[in-house]
Formats: sequence, C-alpha cells, structure tokens
Amino acid sequence: MSKKIGILVGSLRKDSYNKIVAKQFAELLPDGFEAKFIQIDDLPFYNEDLEVEGSVPEAWTRFRKDVSDVDGLFFFSPEYNRSVPAALKNALDVGSRPMGSSVWGGKPGLVVTVSPGGPGGFGANHALRQSLVFLDVPTLQQPEAYIGGIMNLVDNDGHIADGTVEFFQTITDKYIEFFNKLVK
Repeated sequence: MSKKIGILVGSLRKDSYNKIVAKQFAELLPDGFEAKFIQIDDLPFYNEDLEVEGSVPEAWTRFRKDVSDVDGLFFFSPEYNRSVPAALKNALDVGSRPMGSSVWGGKPGLVVTVSPGGPGGFGANHALRQSLVFLDVPTLQQPEAYIGGIMNLVDNDGHIADGTVEFFQTITDKYIEFFNKLVK
C-alpha cells in the first residue's frame, strides 16, 4: 500500500512558480509513495462561529478529511510580507480545529519556499515552521529548501533546470529517509 504525501501550495495563482515546483517534487517521489494535491483555495476563513454541527462549511470538512487521509505533508509557499500567504495560514487554522481534533499531528513535513527574490522566501519558511512546531508536524531540517531566483530556473514551458531538479531530488530523498524513521 502506497504512502500518501499531501501537497499544499500557498500560492493560488494559476501559473505560480510554487505550483510548478510542487509538481516537480511530486514526480520525484519514489515507488511506494504517491502525491495528493490538497485544495485550499475554497476554504472560508476560519471562524469558530461556523464550528457548529450542521453549519460547518463543506470545504472545511473535505479539507480535514483530505489531510487526515495522508501520511506526510509537503508545503510550498511564496513569501508575502515576510510570512506565508493568508490562504495557507487559514488552511493550518482550519485543520487545527475544533480544539483537540487537529488533522496535522505526527505527519512528517517538508517546507519549500519559492521566490523570485534572492533570499528564497526565508521569512515565510521560518514563519511556517513556527506554526508547524505548534501543530506537531515534525519537519525536515536539512537540507533547507529556499528556492530563490526561481524565474531563472524555469523555462517558458515550465521545465526546471536539471541542476535544480537534482537538488530537489536530494531534498526528496532526505525527506523519505526522515519519513521512514517516523512512520512505520
């Protein structure tokens, strides 16, 4: 039985670099692992007033089930104002509620930030990691995945430069080692 890796992409833009990178990582998963892209763009903002039987938004229920059904997590995010986009933070909040029913706990995570700028989304990477610590998502520490200058690494057809794909493979391999230590 394949292990499922849930992929959450913080950028909602149709042609986002983060989506291109996420698809590449999905292709690099080894046999025995499969990628499941988890939709976050339709989640209403978390509001505890909606957390009432019969009123819970259908998108929240679907999202929570999708995250519950995976064994590990890949997060891809741009950096907005030194942090993660609102859609990704909202997904973390929706998945962590109601209190005591978080869908995140114990699932090994990988954080990849992708940016046109040189720092490669450093601020977003660390802001996301801070939330994941609280949500009990053990996260791969090395190699770090700050992908800066992305527009120079992707051609007009969305193909990523070979050397960069090799780096992505190294990250993926390390994640799989990390995952296998935590998930039996």
